[in-house]
Amino acid sequence: VLRSMCTPLAGKVALVTGASRGVGRGIALQLAQAGATVIITGREPAKSFAASHADFSSLPSLEQTKRDIVECGGKAIALYCDHADPAEVKQLFEKIDRETEGRLDILVNNVYSAITELNNSSGRKFYELEPSTWDAFNNVGLRNHYYCAVYACRAMMKRNSGLIVNISSFAGLTYAFNVPYGCGATALDRMAADMAEELKGTGISTVCLWLGGVKTEAAQALFGTGDSIDASNEPEVSATVMAAGESTQFAGKCIVALASDPKVSRQSGKVLMTNDVARKYGFKDVDGKMPMDFRSLQVVLSFLGSNRLAAWIPSCIRIPHSLLHYASYKF
Repeated sequence: VLRSMCTPLAGKVALVTGASRGVGRGIALQLAQAGATVIITGREPAKSFAASHADFSSLPSLEQTKRDIVECGGKAIALYCDHADPAEVKQLFEKIDRETEGRLDILVNNVYSAITELNNSSGRKFYELEPSTWDAFNNVGLRNHYYCAVYACRAMMKRNSGLIVNISSFAGLTYAFNVPYGCGATALDRMAADMAEELKGTGISTVCLWLGGVKTEAAQALFGTGDSIDASNEPEVSATVMAAGESTQFAGKCIVALASDPKVSRQSGKVLMTNDVARKYGFKDVDGKMPMDFRSLQVVLSFLGSNRLAAWIPSCIRIPHSLLHYASYKF
């Protein structure tokens, strides 16, 4: 009984795309600690982000993530895949079918390749950028996530059970970074909602998980060089996020909680925020603390530059979900 409590996902098979570093790596580590066999993907070393960016050559690799999982007693399968290539994505799921005898219980759509594009496009309007910027943000992202969801559902249908998690952000609600980034984030939210509608009765649930500020290896490296890529382009905001943001494993703890919940279908189609998930299931980040809460009125006022007013607001006062709709530009 104690072991089942410590490893609630024992016997489950999870796929985490883009798990070489950052949030994907953190999610993979948490799923493995919970007992799941974790399939992790990333580009071949010669084609990786670190290989083409000298400043990031020390970033973790896919093989390092696998080694760390195995050293902790977990099970990992590392498969190289260029998620920009639909043919490779299809081949990936064919390999998974062979490796796991057709079993897949959890898909985490995390892979993303536009980190440098975020930095290079900072402060520039969409009409000042090449139209191909759209593809840089949304091919390995929105399009790939759709492909993976299609193939994953076909596998999950065999057991009438499964969970698909799209990793996204507050850009699905309001402007952040640039037009292609915001469109991709918004579409991921809608994709989860619409897929949930068509998955009713199948036993498969799909949600969109919004992250807060995350202290990834790449973000810390960029901030260390003075290259801020936060939505407001203010270095002091980046410093705040780096100090009080989420660890790369916080989202993983959220996904473990969701995948372990027999009633997760009640949340299917919803946008969930990491801080809300932690509060619902009663856990904190790996350092024992709660990360910055982007529903905190105090935090929002601080980000808007109203520091004096924020100082008078108790941190426990949170913005209701119903009011978040007013931040949308749709109506």
